[in-house]
Amino acid sequence: MIGKLKGVIDSYGEDFVIVDVGGVGYVVHCSTRTLQALPAAGEPVVLAIDTHVREDLIRLFGFLSDREREWFRLLQTVQGVGTKVALAILGVLKPADLASAIALRDKAAITRAPGVGQKVAERVVTELKDKAPAYAEFDPAAARLSGAIEDRRAPQPVADAVSALINLGYGHPQAAAAIAAAARAAGHGAETARLIRLGLKELGK
Repeated sequence: MIGKLKGVIDSYGEDFVIVDVGGVGYVVHCSTRTLQALPAAGEPVVLAIDTHVREDLIRLFGFLSDREREWFRLLQTVQGVGTKVALAILGVLKPADLASAIALRDKAAITRAPGVGQKVAERVVTELKDKAPAYAEFDPAAARLSGAIEDRRAPQPVADAVSALINLGYGHPQAAAAIAAAARAAGHGAETARLIRLGLKELGK
């Protein structure tokens, strides 16, 4: 099994790169984000590799880091997610952003990936919700608040404040994180207007 390739970029294809390692060209399939981050032809490159072996085919998938490769494997544990969908998701979300989106149940971020609909996004955030925190850098209070809002358990002023920030154009994770911080600062029983003001102040930092 190949776990890493260190060589020189030979050429690019639509969804792959050919890496020359000692005169042997390896076809490595990558996400669009990874391909865009790789150097030009003739430049050195190091890729973490996930090798898929079938009876009639061996395919190599390349990643910028070991963490990204682990997310590629983790995504495929979700029903309906194969290599193509996993690469599509990693093509629009960095590992840390994907982890935060799962923890905050931000299905809209995941559906930005080509070919990923609401049902698949729902399965990703549901089936991986207990695995995301190990990979993420986010405020746990924001994750709890996001889950409470999703389940309609959040206090009404808090839910209204998050909704107001979303209506102003902020994404759900950002709004939830800002209001989580605002709720901590304001204390129990804060009114919606105060939470919104504090949330906007938090977003402006």
